[in-house]
Amino acid sequence: MNSYETAQQRIRSRGRTWLVTGAAGFIGSHLAEQLLKLGQTVVGLDNFSTGKRENLPPGIRFIEGDIRSLDACRRACDGVNLVLHEAALGSVPRSIDDPIASSASNVAGFINMQVAARDAGVERFVYASSSAVYGDHPALPKVEAITGRAVSPYGLTKQVNELYADVFDVCYGFKSIGLRYFNVFGPRQDPNGAYASVIPAWIGALLRGQVPYINGDGSAARDFCHIDNVVQANLLAATVEDPAALGQAYNIALGDQTSLTELYEMIRSGIALRFPNVRQVRAVHREPRRGDLQFSRADISKAARLLGYRPTVRIMEGLQKTIEWYADNLVVADERKVAHA
Repeated sequence: MNSYETAQQRIRSRGRTWLVTGAAGFIGSHLAEQLLKLGQTVVGLDNFSTGKRENLPPGIRFIEGDIRSLDACRRACDGVNLVLHEAALGSVPRSIDDPIASSASNVAGFINMQVAARDAGVERFVYASSSAVYGDHPALPKVEAITGRAVSPYGLTKQVNELYADVFDVCYGFKSIGLRYFNVFGPRQDPNGAYASVIPAWIGALLRGQVPYINGDGSAARDFCHIDNVVQANLLAATVEDPAALGQAYNIALGDQTSLTELYEMIRSGIALRFPNVRQVRAVHREPRRGDLQFSRADISKAARLLGYRPTVRIMEGLQKTIEWYADNLVVADERKVAHA
């Protein structure tokens, strides 16, 4: 039995109450859904600034509230055993456009959640960090101990989260685990708007007959990680018993790298299996987005060693799962909108 199977068995064997912040968002909704499948009581907190009500899984005990409010955080933490803190204002370009909003949610909101969880006697606090903490440091693969200068307000807010987590450990003995996500993708990720991530944006454009854009010349490469791997990492972090694993930040990724050009070909080919007409659609190149890094690839050996993390969904399988979900849901949703227009 591998570490993840053991963690799931451990969770099933003991019913507890989990708080998932950002539960109506992409990652939070997947975490809540999996915990409910494992027979847990799940409390969700979200203000719907980027999350969607339809993402909330059946059976969740939901609180509509904002992490920028300490009272909302205290209400959400009442009676909770474990916290998975996903709520944040994501997107590097969004943070460059509005650094005040990013700081309010990602720094002040984070401190509110730490205070509320500490005061409620929460057993384990796992939070979403980001590969953006590596900033301008050029070395590949990225290893946890070496970070550079922040190149976006978003990256800085995640660096500050990790520093505050350390301070809460030193001052209050409240230990957290931070997960540095690298380019997470999967079903329910928002394909719309200026701040959409590349995979849902391209899938959405190709399914809707819109123009897909590649930012830059296509040579930029990322470590794309399917949502199932991220769910695994969170449950491992929430249940790990080794004291050495606590008070740490971990890279959560595939440990691989795919260029934007390669990624576009994979997505186009995957969609063409169901919609052959997209095979001829060429992407249009435009200027790179501000704050985007050229290359990113994670060393995941620390998470493997201390958490037992082993990503099981590789990029092709993850893209196939994701494309199928959008083909079934996005097209239907758009058709429904047209029908009611």
